[in-house]
Amino acid sequence: MNELGELRILVVCLGNICRSPMAHGVLLRRLEHAGLGDRVHVDSAGTGDYHIGKGPDPRARMATGGRGYDISQLRARQVEPVDFHLYDLILAADRENLADLMAIAPGPEERAKVRLLLSYGRSGAKEVPDPYEGGEADFDLALDLIEDAVDGLVGAIERDEWARDASA
Repeated sequence: MNELGELRILVVCLGNICRSPMAHGVLLRRLEHAGLGDRVHVDSAGTGDYHIGKGPDPRARMATGGRGYDISQLRARQVEPVDFHLYDLILAADRENLADLMAIAPGPEERAKVRLLLSYGRSGAKEVPDPYEGGEADFDLALDLIEDAVDGLVGAIERDEWARDASA
């Protein structure tokens, strides 16, 4: 947490145009509804540099928009080493993203901040499948998993248990 007592969360996928912006939007809305919007800062990024500066995939915008989340203003960026110092919790969409984050984390203290997003979920799934090559149903499935994990994360934040060891 920063000096203002604000928890800082970064959600990460590969290109930062599908899963991580969807999770970013869901997390912002759910935190707001829980009355935590002013205590938690949320951002998203990608491990790759493929889409820097681009908005979320239109299919991601459609899936989230259909459930009342607006991610249209988000823009893709790539994870940077400084992010490991700026964020308290870094959530990876899948194991490949997790491995990439662990590889670029400056040290053990920063690696301890990284875990899988779905470690907070109840679905039993470990990874959010990348819907990029898929269709509407793939985006809906990813969003279902994200919503479940975000609900678990918001509950953990409310109980001040967000930093618990959520095994990857």
